[in-house]
Amino acid sequence: MKIKVLIVDDHQLFREGVVTLLSSAENIEVIAQAEDGQEAIEKVKLVKPDVVLIDIAMPRMNGIDATKKIKSQMPEVKIIILSMHLEKEYVKGVLEAGADGYLVKNCTYLQLTDAIQSVYGGKKYLSQDITDQVISGYLSPADAKELEYDKLSEREKEIFLMFTEGRSTREIVDILFISVQKVNTHKQNILEKLQLKSTADIVKYALKNGLIHLD
Repeated sequence: MKIKVLIVDDHQLFREGVVTLLSSAENIEVIAQAEDGQEAIEKVKLVKPDVVLIDIAMPRMNGIDATKKIKSQMPEVKIIILSMHLEKEYVKGVLEAGADGYLVKNCTYLQLTDAIQSVYGGKKYLSQDITDQVISGYLSPADAKELEYDKLSEREKEIFLMFTEGRSTREIVDILFISVQKVNTHKQNILEKLQLKSTADIVKYALKNGLIHLD
Protein backbone atom coordinates (compact mmCIF):
# COMPACT_ATOMS: atom_id res chain seq x y z
CA MET A 1 0.00 0.00 0.00
CA LYS A 2 1.34 3.42 -0.97
CA ILE A 3 1.91 6.27 1.50
CA LYS A 4 -0.64 8.97 0.69
CA VAL A 5 0.85 12.47 0.67
CA LEU A 6 -0.66 15.97 0.69
CA ILE A 7 1.59 18.82 -0.50
CA VAL A 8 0.99 22.32 0.90
CA ASP A 9 2.82 25.34 -0.52
CA ASP A 10 1.68 28.69 -1.91
CA HIS A 11 3.92 28.32 -4.98
CA GLN A 12 2.27 26.14 -7.60
CA LEU A 13 5.51 25.56 -9.49
CA PHE A 14 7.16 24.18 -6.36
CA ARG A 15 4.19 21.92 -5.61
CA GLU A 16 4.24 20.53 -9.13
CA GLY A 17 7.97 19.99 -8.87
CA VAL A 18 7.55 17.89 -5.72
CA VAL A 19 4.73 15.93 -7.38
CA THR A 20 6.99 15.14 -10.34
CA LEU A 21 9.85 14.22 -8.01
CA LEU A 22 7.74 11.83 -5.94
CA SER A 23 6.09 10.23 -8.97
CA SER A 24 9.10 7.92 -9.31
CA ALA A 25 8.77 6.61 -5.74
CA GLU A 26 7.20 3.17 -5.77
CA ASN A 27 5.54 3.38 -2.37
CA ILE A 28 4.56 7.09 -2.26
CA GLU A 29 1.56 8.73 -3.93
CA VAL A 30 0.65 12.44 -3.93
CA ILE A 31 -3.13 12.48 -3.57
CA ALA A 32 -3.81 16.23 -3.21
CA GLN A 33 -2.36 19.73 -3.04
CA ALA A 34 -3.19 22.89 -1.05
CA GLU A 35 -1.88 26.45 -1.29
CA ASP A 36 -2.18 27.61 2.34
CA GLY A 37 -2.68 26.35 5.86
CA GLN A 38 -6.43 26.83 5.93
CA GLU A 39 -6.92 24.83 2.75
CA ALA A 40 -4.55 22.19 4.12
CA ILE A 41 -6.81 21.59 7.13
CA GLU A 42 -9.82 21.21 4.84
CA LYS A 43 -7.96 18.85 2.49
CA VAL A 44 -6.69 16.68 5.35
CA LYS A 45 -10.28 16.12 6.50
CA LEU A 46 -11.40 15.42 2.93
CA VAL A 47 -8.70 13.13 1.54
CA LYS A 48 -7.17 11.75 4.77
CA PRO A 49 -3.47 11.66 3.82
CA ASP A 50 -0.89 9.66 5.73
CA VAL A 51 1.74 12.42 5.48
CA VAL A 52 1.50 16.19 4.92
CA LEU A 53 4.42 18.11 3.42
CA ILE A 54 3.88 21.76 4.37
CA ASP A 55 5.73 25.07 4.02
CA ILE A 56 5.84 27.66 6.82
CA ALA A 57 5.26 31.12 5.28
CA MET A 58 1.91 31.09 3.45
CA PRO A 59 -1.14 33.36 3.12
CA ARG A 60 -4.23 33.04 5.34
CA MET A 61 -2.62 30.54 7.71
CA ASN A 62 1.05 29.65 8.09
CA GLY A 63 2.39 26.12 8.32
CA ILE A 64 3.08 26.20 12.05
CA ASP A 65 -0.48 27.19 12.96
CA ALA A 66 -1.86 24.66 10.47
CA THR A 67 0.30 21.94 12.00
CA LYS A 68 -1.05 22.71 15.47
CA LYS A 69 -4.65 22.50 14.26
CA ILE A 70 -4.15 19.33 12.23
CA LYS A 71 -2.35 17.61 15.10
CA SER A 72 -5.06 18.63 17.59
CA GLN A 73 -7.84 17.31 15.36
CA MET A 74 -6.12 14.38 13.62
CA PRO A 75 -3.00 13.39 15.59
CA GLU A 76 -2.52 10.27 13.49
CA VAL A 77 -1.60 12.38 10.43
CA LYS A 78 2.17 12.78 10.09
CA ILE A 79 3.46 16.25 9.22
CA ILE A 80 6.80 17.23 7.67
CA ILE A 81 7.75 20.89 7.42
CA LEU A 82 9.44 21.52 4.07
CA SER A 83 10.81 25.05 4.22
CA MET A 84 13.69 27.32 3.31
CA HIS A 85 13.90 28.62 6.89
CA LEU A 86 16.69 27.52 9.22
CA GLU A 87 16.26 30.19 11.89
CA LYS A 88 16.07 28.77 15.41
CA GLU A 89 12.75 30.45 16.18
CA TYR A 90 11.14 28.70 13.21
CA VAL A 91 12.65 25.39 14.32
CA LYS A 92 11.39 25.94 17.86
CA GLY A 93 7.90 26.82 16.63
CA VAL A 94 7.75 23.79 14.35
CA LEU A 95 8.82 21.34 17.05
CA GLU A 96 6.43 22.85 19.60
CA ALA A 97 3.59 22.59 17.07
CA GLY A 98 4.08 18.82 16.98
CA ALA A 99 5.57 18.31 13.51
CA ASP A 100 7.07 14.87 12.88
CA GLY A 101 9.81 16.07 10.56
CA TYR A 102 11.61 19.16 9.27
CA LEU A 103 13.41 19.38 5.94
CA VAL A 104 14.99 22.31 4.13
CA LYS A 105 13.93 22.85 0.53
CA ASN A 106 17.39 22.14 -0.85
CA CYS A 107 17.15 18.53 0.36
CA THR A 108 17.81 15.63 -2.00
CA TYR A 109 15.24 13.22 -3.42
CA LEU A 110 16.55 10.46 -1.15
CA GLN A 111 16.27 12.70 1.93
CA LEU A 112 12.69 13.58 1.02
CA THR A 113 11.56 9.99 0.46
CA ASP A 114 13.47 8.83 3.54
CA ALA A 115 11.74 11.50 5.64
CA ILE A 116 8.30 10.49 4.37
CA GLN A 117 8.92 6.81 5.04
CA SER A 118 10.45 7.52 8.46
CA VAL A 119 7.58 9.61 9.83
CA TYR A 120 5.04 7.21 8.33
CA GLY A 121 6.78 4.48 10.31
CA GLY A 122 6.42 6.46 13.52
CA LYS A 123 9.88 8.02 13.69
CA LYS A 124 10.93 11.68 13.85
CA TYR A 125 13.04 13.08 11.01
CA LEU A 126 15.20 16.21 11.08
CA SER A 127 17.63 17.19 8.33
CA GLN A 128 21.24 17.69 9.45
CA ASP A 129 20.94 21.48 9.20
CA ILE A 130 17.92 21.43 11.50
CA THR A 131 19.57 19.00 13.92
CA ASP A 132 22.54 21.37 14.17
CA GLN A 133 20.19 24.22 15.05
CA VAL A 134 18.48 22.17 17.76
CA ILE A 135 21.80 21.15 19.30
CA SER A 136 23.06 24.72 19.11
CA GLY A 137 19.92 25.94 20.84
CA TYR A 138 20.46 23.59 23.76
CA LEU A 139 24.17 24.33 24.08
CA SER A 140 23.99 28.12 23.71
CA PRO A 141 22.60 29.87 26.80
CA ALA A 142 19.98 32.51 26.16
CA ASP A 143 21.16 36.03 26.83
CA ALA A 144 19.17 39.07 27.89
CA LYS A 145 18.26 40.14 24.38
CA GLU A 146 16.90 36.71 23.48
CA LEU A 147 14.69 36.95 26.55
CA GLU A 148 13.41 40.26 25.25
CA TYR A 149 12.57 38.58 21.93
CA ASP A 150 10.66 35.87 23.79
CA LYS A 151 8.34 38.57 25.13
CA LEU A 152 7.01 39.22 21.62
CA SER A 153 3.62 37.76 20.75
CA GLU A 154 3.44 34.99 18.14
CA ARG A 155 2.19 37.47 15.53
CA GLU A 156 4.95 39.93 16.42
CA LYS A 157 7.56 37.16 16.05
CA GLU A 158 6.10 36.25 12.67
CA ILE A 159 6.29 39.85 11.45
CA PHE A 160 9.74 40.29 13.03
CA LEU A 161 11.09 37.38 10.97
CA MET A 162 9.42 38.66 7.82
CA PHE A 163 11.22 41.98 8.24
CA THR A 164 14.52 40.10 8.68
CA GLU A 165 13.81 38.39 5.33
CA GLY A 166 13.68 41.83 3.70
CA ARG A 167 9.93 41.81 3.14
CA SER A 168 8.21 45.17 2.81
CA THR A 169 5.15 46.26 4.76
CA ARG A 170 3.04 45.74 1.63
CA GLU A 171 4.34 42.19 1.20
CA ILE A 172 3.53 41.38 4.82
CA VAL A 173 0.03 42.82 4.34
CA ASP A 174 -0.51 40.56 1.32
CA ILE A 175 0.82 37.45 3.07
CA LEU A 176 -1.03 37.86 6.38
CA PHE A 177 -4.19 39.49 5.01
CA ILE A 178 -4.08 42.30 7.57
CA SER A 179 -4.10 46.08 7.13
CA VAL A 180 -1.08 48.35 6.71
CA GLN A 181 -2.05 50.03 9.97
CA LYS A 182 -2.01 46.66 11.75
CA VAL A 183 1.46 45.82 10.42
CA ASN A 184 2.75 49.23 11.45
CA THR A 185 1.27 48.80 14.94
CA HIS A 186 2.95 45.40 15.32
CA LYS A 187 6.23 46.85 14.05
CA GLN A 188 6.08 49.70 16.56
CA ASN A 189 5.40 47.22 19.38
CA ILE A 190 8.39 45.15 18.25
CA LEU A 191 10.68 48.17 18.20
CA GLU A 192 9.53 49.30 21.63
CA LYS A 193 9.83 45.87 23.27
CA LEU A 194 13.30 45.29 21.84
CA GLN A 195 14.38 48.91 22.32
CA LEU A 196 15.17 49.34 18.63
CA LYS A 197 14.60 52.22 16.22
CA SER A 198 14.32 50.87 12.67
CA THR A 199 13.94 47.85 10.38
CA ALA A 200 17.71 47.83 9.97
CA ASP A 201 18.03 47.49 13.74
CA ILE A 202 15.67 44.50 13.61
CA VAL A 203 17.96 42.74 11.16
CA LYS A 204 21.06 43.57 13.22
CA TYR A 205 19.35 42.31 16.37
CA ALA A 206 18.36 39.05 14.66
CA LEU A 207 21.89 38.46 13.38
CA LYS A 208 23.53 39.31 16.70
CA ASN A 209 21.28 36.90 18.63
CA GLY A 210 21.46 34.03 16.16
CA LEU A 211 17.82 34.29 15.07
CA ILE A 212 18.94 34.44 11.43
CA HIS A 213 22.16 33.62 9.65
CA LEU A 214 23.91 34.99 6.59
CA ASP A 215 24.27 32.45 3.78
